[in-house]
Amino acid sequence: MLTLKLLREQPQFVIDRLAVKNFDAAEIVAKILECDKTRRALQGQLDACLAEQKAKAAEIGKLMKEGNREAADAVKGEVAALKESSKDLEAGMKGAEKEQNDLLVLLPNLPCEMVPLGKGAEDNVVVRQEGAIPDLSESKLPHWELASKYDIIDFDLGVKLTGAGFPVYKGKGAKLQRALINYFLEYNTAAGYLEVEPPIMVNEASGFGTGQLPDKEGQMYHATLDNFYLVPTAEVPVTNIYRDVILQHKDFPVKMTAYTPCFRREAGSYGKDVRGLNRLHQFDKVEIVQLSLPEKSYEALDGMVAHVEGLVKSLGLPYRILRLCGGDMSFTSAITYDFEVYSAAQERWLEVSSVSNFESYQANRMKLRYKDEEGKVQIAHTLNGSSLALPRIVAAILENNQKAGSIVVPEVLRKYTGFDTIE
Repeated sequence: MLTLKLLREQPQFVIDRLAVKNFDAAEIVAKILECDKTRRALQGQLDACLAEQKAKAAEIGKLMKEGNREAADAVKGEVAALKESSKDLEAGMKGAEKEQNDLLVLLPNLPCEMVPLGKGAEDNVVVRQEGAIPDLSESKLPHWELASKYDIIDFDLGVKLTGAGFPVYKGKGAKLQRALINYFLEYNTAAGYLEVEPPIMVNEASGFGTGQLPDKEGQMYHATLDNFYLVPTAEVPVTNIYRDVILQHKDFPVKMTAYTPCFRREAGSYGKDVRGLNRLHQFDKVEIVQLSLPEKSYEALDGMVAHVEGLVKSLGLPYRILRLCGGDMSFTSAITYDFEVYSAAQERWLEVSSVSNFESYQANRMKLRYKDEEGKVQIAHTLNGSSLALPRIVAAILENNQKAGSIVVPEVLRKYTGFDTIE
């Protein structure tokens, strides 16, 4: 979340930057500053009250030494009244602080200066586009028909077992999934990312730390008895490994990668965008996470974008990179680059990765700090990216590589699949 120091010092700057995300922050910022003013005033009164109690305690001691018990008892009565006032002031201060914190979490992260203005996806900026669009014959099939034809993904069986959005992968389809996960993890670890295998359920503190709660509560699957949440992305448990941790300057960068199944309700999704693998409630994804020194985080972001680009390119898929406009960015992001691959049969672009710098927003929520070279405690920066989300990668591989009677497996995956084609 945003720091109170920033809001105190530059309230109009915060309001102006959040307008880039089409978020009207004026009223919330005003309320936060009013709460802060109230809290600080009460803190001043409390400090004065406690100081007066201390002085009167010394006065009582002096009067007792002089044998003036009656005067001492009178001062004791004053101290008792001051203690009651202290309790009231402390309760008021805590109430103002809670209201202030409840308002702070309603403010999104500030978009950085590179974020373009815009209301939605149509205003995103294409940074780069690479790869030839496959010229398929008129008999080209979308991936859901290919999945049925080659008996590699069963959507109906998933409905039977669970519901829509929970496919069952079979035979070479299951092996292709496993191959992609292994390849992605090995690609990431070769680049210096430490592989971790986190839980796929997290507590409320973890969801709050990375900003999924309270912003995306309706999209998360909630195990209410234990108050655990199924992870919407490995970003949540992996980044929270460092919640409430103070690192040293020399510890950076921290680079981690993880595979998890991911769970999202995707409420309100409908139409062609949800056919087949386009939008699922459960899907596999490999994630990369970095913790960075603030002055190095944009260098780290560039490195992560290049890393994901190399991974997509190695699969032989046509792709493009988008810099998201303010209106299409997430609540927590300061800047996001989306990767999309082209789906030849559907004739549309499919998002397969988002790479984001959150600057200090998540770290402030998680109390992820470090000691700089002078020993002062500072807030770190966090970044993450998909490398990659599997469903739409699989959709693009199936559609773009379909031949008469077979689907060609990308060369980099063959040592993991054990086969060159799906027939």
